[in-house]
Amino acid sequence: MALTATIYNFDVQLADVDRGVYETISFKAACQPSESDEYLVSRVLAYCLEYAEGIAFSRGIAEADTPALAVRDLTGALRVWIDVGAPDGARLHKASKAAPRVVVYTHREPRHVLQALAGARIHRADALELYAIDRGLIDGLVSRLERRNDWALSVTERHVYVSVGGATIEGALTRFHLPAA
Repeated sequence: MALTATIYNFDVQLADVDRGVYETISFKAACQPSESDEYLVSRVLAYCLEYAEGIAFSRGIAEADTPALAVRDLTGALRVWIDVGAPDGARLHKASKAAPRVVVYTHREPRHVLQALAGARIHRADALELYAIDRGLIDGLVSRLERRNDWALSVTERHVYVSVGGATIEGALTRFHLPAA
């Protein structure tokens, strides 16, 4: 018998000062049995940090050639390709051809991500937006992850503060760049 995804519910009071986005959002995120809690939390943070009209999760492993998250306009055209983790060079090359903006949020060590991408041929590599999420933030949120989650998430100067269960967990988003080819 195949294992099924676990569904997590999120109610988030979002205050992204950097982008001027102030919303109350509610959504569900499915965690496949092959995904870690760290990956799930990273996807949820990416959803909040990129929140815009038309954002949606992909169907995950059921659609391997699609981004973890995407922002589409009202015509269905892909505007932003958002990946999580450590996508390979071929995937980022495809993403850069498919969408005007490509963003990667990683919970992994950025040095390892950069090593894996070294020498890869990536279309518009200089335009990629690569962000490392502070491990303390990921670990703190994973330790408080419930099937129903109520967060107050604030972002200012690429520093993230999440209030959950009476505690505030914080961490920086650090932008890193691919070395010039």
